[in-house]
Amino acid sequence: MIARRPSDERGHVDHGWLDTRHTFSFASYHDPRHMGFRALRVINEDVVRGGHGFPPHSHRDMEIVTYVLAGALEHRDSMGTRSVIIPGEVQRMSAGTGVTHSEYNASKTEPVHLLQIWLLPDRSGLPPGYEQKAFPDADKRGALRLVAARDGRAGAVTIHQDADLYAALLAPGERVKHPLAPGRHAFLHLVRGGLTLNGTRLATGDGAAVSDETDLELAATADSEVLLFDLA
Repeated sequence: MIARRPSDERGHVDHGWLDTRHTFSFASYHDPRHMGFRALRVINEDVVRGGHGFPPHSHRDMEIVTYVLAGALEHRDSMGTRSVIIPGEVQRMSAGTGVTHSEYNASKTEPVHLLQIWLLPDRSGLPPGYEQKAFPDADKRGALRLVAARDGRAGAVTIHQDADLYAALLAPGERVKHPLAPGRHAFLHLVRGGLTLNGTRLATGDGAAVSDETDLELAATADSEVLLFDLA
C-alpha cells in the first residue's frame, strides 16, 4: 500500500524571513491525519532568507537530521559544536537529555534551502551527541546511498532508532530498487524532480508512506533527488 502525500497539501507558513512547508503536523500547523509515520515525526522544508535564522532554542529526546539543498547553514550548540552545513553533507544531532542550539543562514544575502528531519529515538534519556559527514554526489548517482543508520554502517551517520535513510540522484530513465523486509515500512520524500514509486507518480515535494510492500522500484522521469526512509 502506498499513500501519496501531495506537496501542495503540506502545511505552509511564510514568515517573511522563513518560508516553510510541513509534511507532518508541526508548530501552528496541525492535521490529525498527518502526525508522523512510524518513528518519523517531522520533515520540514525551510527556505531561510540571508541574515536570518533560528535563535537558540532547546530540544530533548529527538534525533534531528539536517539536509541542506542549497546555500549554507551555520550551527552552534550547547555541546560546544560550531559548524557550517552545505549541500552533500548530513548532520545528525541527538537531543537526548537536552541540548540548546541555533541555526542561521551563513550568508547575509543568499537564501539557504534545507530539510529538517526529526525521528523519535528508540529510548529516552540518551546523552546529547553530534555528527556531520559528507556524501559525494558520485556515490548517490543512480544508487541509493545509505546516509544515516542505527549502526552507522557503510560510513553513515548514526541515529538512535531502527531506521535507515538513503539518498539518491537519478537521471531520467534511471531505476533503482530497494527490498523491504517483512514488517518494515518506508517513507519517500522527493526533494526535486519526478519519478514513479511502484507505479505511483510523484512530483517535487511529494511524499509517500509505504506499508505491506516487499520491493520498491523508483523510476525517474526527470532529474531527481530523493530521500528514502526504511522504518520499523
